[in-house]
Amino acid sequence: MLRALVVDDEKLVRKGFISIIDWASLGIVIVGEAGDGAAALEWMKSSEIDLLFTDITMPRMDGFELIRQVRQQFPQVQSVVLTCHHEFDYVQEAMRLGAIDYIVKTLLEVDSSDTVIRRIVERCHWERGKITSSAETASRQASPSAGQAIVFVPRERGEDSGELFRLPLAKGSRLIRLASTGIWLTQPTTSNTAAEIDRELGDRLLAIWRPIMVTGLEGAGSVEEIGRLVEGSTLLNCLFYAPEQTGTLTFAVSELKQRSRLDHGGIVPEHWYTLRWALHTDEWKTMLAEAERLTVEPEAWHAFTGRLGMDWSGLLFATAESHRLLEERERCRTWRDWRDWLGRAASLIRSRMDELAMSREVMGCLIGAVIYMRQHAGDKINQSDVASHVSMSRSYFSQCFAKLAGASFGDTLRTMRIDLAKRLLRETDAPVYEIAERAGFEDDKYFSRVFREYAGLLPSEYRAANR
Repeated sequence: MLRALVVDDEKLVRKGFISIIDWASLGIVIVGEAGDGAAALEWMKSSEIDLLFTDITMPRMDGFELIRQVRQQFPQVQSVVLTCHHEFDYVQEAMRLGAIDYIVKTLLEVDSSDTVIRRIVERCHWERGKITSSAETASRQASPSAGQAIVFVPRERGEDSGELFRLPLAKGSRLIRLASTGIWLTQPTTSNTAAEIDRELGDRLLAIWRPIMVTGLEGAGSVEEIGRLVEGSTLLNCLFYAPEQTGTLTFAVSELKQRSRLDHGGIVPEHWYTLRWALHTDEWKTMLAEAERLTVEPEAWHAFTGRLGMDWSGLLFATAESHRLLEERERCRTWRDWRDWLGRAASLIRSRMDELAMSREVMGCLIGAVIYMRQHAGDKINQSDVASHVSMSRSYFSQCFAKLAGASFGDTLRTMRIDLAKRLLRETDAPVYEIAERAGFEDDKYFSRVFREYAGLLPSEYRAANR
């Protein structure tokens, strides 16, 4: 007998559905009922079922999410959708998530119910037979799949995972989402080759997902334990720098562990912030080679490029260019994507240099001056100090700096000090007079007046508004 659970938020509809059918004669026993998806999952944690009948539109957790969760947590359970005549668009989505059939509640009658349920029972037995056969085959082959996992990495952010649940290789095995956003993992019940995985996904899904087969996982334990092992490895870093290809990549977990021991932490070297790579061809080539050698992590690239886009808006990039660069970061998924992004940023910086009619050497000095000013905005520095730091005469530095910044040195330094004061007001509880001193202002009354001119609020008002 198949054990079944019925889920519908309308109690009368739920009871009516259960009472209209002679379940026992069709090989089914209704063992429970629930009013929404969340309650159904709680019920399933303590009671075993084979078949789930679920409505789509429900409070707390709808039918779509319930089917998705059941595929992850209880892969042997088959799902059937209970729908109304006007919900056929929903049915397609549910089937894509892994439902095996659907029942139109408004059309279900005593005379026709046996045929509908018998069809579902046959499909359920067929699915269970496939899973059993796969498990027996794997057992006869000394369980080769125990040492293999398949990871699906989206090529774009926000990819829909629904179609992964319908893949034959995921049948009878759990498909879980890793903590890394949008990444899914399954441990198939049978072994697969890269070519077999490619054929199963087809060109369309291969264009959406990057499948990675991880081998050498014998004795790794449950799919959750494998997921933690994969997350703790450098798989994503290896994939990040791997040559772009549409087919399945293969990594041995021992190889990933070895790379993990050699990994330097994936941080961005500080000297890259000087932007010499954007001005000089040889420095550009050196940075690319260094990036691949250090295997800088994707998150570090995201932070590094975000800082560049914001720090140099209005100086090296026009405001619109900066916004566009920051938006383009969200579409970067591989090292090649980031390399192209850096190339576009470098091109914009060189265009700015040409626009100002400056040499690479002078542009590099001005970039160094701005970096130095930001680092020492709270110190007692003046234009002579900064010009000396970048080895330029004071008068020539003043002229070139004004061209780059579109404002005098004094106005620019004052703006940097106000920005520093804003950050200190947001992040610390230091009194205003101390904030003024730490931001490079000798007089707190003068500081308050200047702050109000720039921010439109007194320091105390700004702090209150940003807490």
